[in-house]
Amino acid sequence: MTAVEATSIVILGAGPAGGAVALGLKKLGYTNITIVGEPRPFCAMEGVSERVVDGLRGAGFSHALEKLPPASARFVTWNGVTSQANTERLINRAAFDSAILMDLAMQGIHVIQGRAGEVASTPAGHKVSVDSSGQSIQLNADFLVEARGRAAPAAKLKRLRGAETVSILQYWEGEPGERQSAVQSFEDGWAWMAADEKGRRYLQLTFDVASSILPEKSRLAEFCIEKLNTLEQAQPYLANATSTGEIHARTSTPILCQEAVGDNWIRVGDAAMAVDPLSGNGIFQALSSSLQAPAVINTLLREPEKALLAQRFHQLRITELFFRFARIGRDFYAMEEQWQEQPFWEARAQWPDKQPMHQQPDITQLRVKTLPVVNQGLIEAVDVVTSPDQPLGVWHLNGVPLAPIVLAYQSSPDELAVIQEQCLAMQLNEQQQRQVLQWLVGQGAGFR
Repeated sequence: MTAVEATSIVILGAGPAGGAVALGLKKLGYTNITIVGEPRPFCAMEGVSERVVDGLRGAGFSHALEKLPPASARFVTWNGVTSQANTERLINRAAFDSAILMDLAMQGIHVIQGRAGEVASTPAGHKVSVDSSGQSIQLNADFLVEARGRAAPAAKLKRLRGAETVSILQYWEGEPGERQSAVQSFEDGWAWMAADEKGRRYLQLTFDVASSILPEKSRLAEFCIEKLNTLEQAQPYLANATSTGEIHARTSTPILCQEAVGDNWIRVGDAAMAVDPLSGNGIFQALSSSLQAPAVINTLLREPEKALLAQRFHQLRITELFFRFARIGRDFYAMEEQWQEQPFWEARAQWPDKQPMHQQPDITQLRVKTLPVVNQGLIEAVDVVTSPDQPLGVWHLNGVPLAPIVLAYQSSPDELAVIQEQCLAMQLNEQQQRQVLQWLVGQGAGFR
């Protein structure tokens, strides 16, 4: 048995993030993988974009992809203007989670349907207690992956938090109709509504925890109905429908874990960074922090001398993704100008900072730095090209390393002959040379 086969890895959380890590590790040759999780215990619908579909396909999910419905209309009323901004695929999250578990089992991952309890960790390994169908199971792991989303224990790790936010979800049953969703802003928050073709409705209101005066639990349902009755987009979802089941209140506060990886553990998905649900891309965000985690784990286990490099890569990536998504949310909140001075909107239109989401290309701001990247399943330090818009750096363009090209340009700015000589030295073909020149021009280069 090889070291890779003998290494026991336990993943807590079997959603898209934990599942993507499991499948990625399997591709790298790890076989002793156990994943602990269960479908979402309450009814919920979630909208996913085509980027999520691409991410799921890239991660290796197949059964889960088959369960995705076609895209449906998404209506948005924001800053007093209504539009059909885009489409999204509305998934039944419990059914989707079950499909992920089947995907994992079909690809040889040991799946335990249950809930993880106490975790005892030391530098030598981890002991995890699991409740599975009323039975207590004890697991031992050389490496632990925390992927239980927002529910993951804080474990006394340093965390950065945005404005404290709560989302209140209510279920309704109505007449069958078209599958669709809608978003609408209001004075002290925003609403997300969805319906499937069977008449099931999902109505969610999001508020600021500090400034909102929410009633006690016994009046919460009545409070939500009163608020929904004031929203134009909610009317089709309320028509000929009745509320059913319990109300679920969940935190939706943006949280960045500032210590997301150690020598024998790693946090991924919402357990590492959870951003505002406004963008409607929760699964995409979870996948974004998970798809390259197997290379980090592989490096920590196979090449422990590169542990600091691998840890730096993961933390840098988690942090950059968090702020990128947070700025997307900030800019969307800032577009709502009707209630700029209300606490909910004022706090979110300015957080996390004032840095623009995207910065214009500037050839003078390109820098060549040595930073960690993924290379053939491991983390390595290579020369990359950074810019204000790409602080983590760009290694190559369709397989062509960019650092030598940028260094050649910086040696003699605007001299086309110098770039051509460098391209010849790198044995680039004509198509590759054209792509390199187009990239430089896109960054603001001009040639004589």
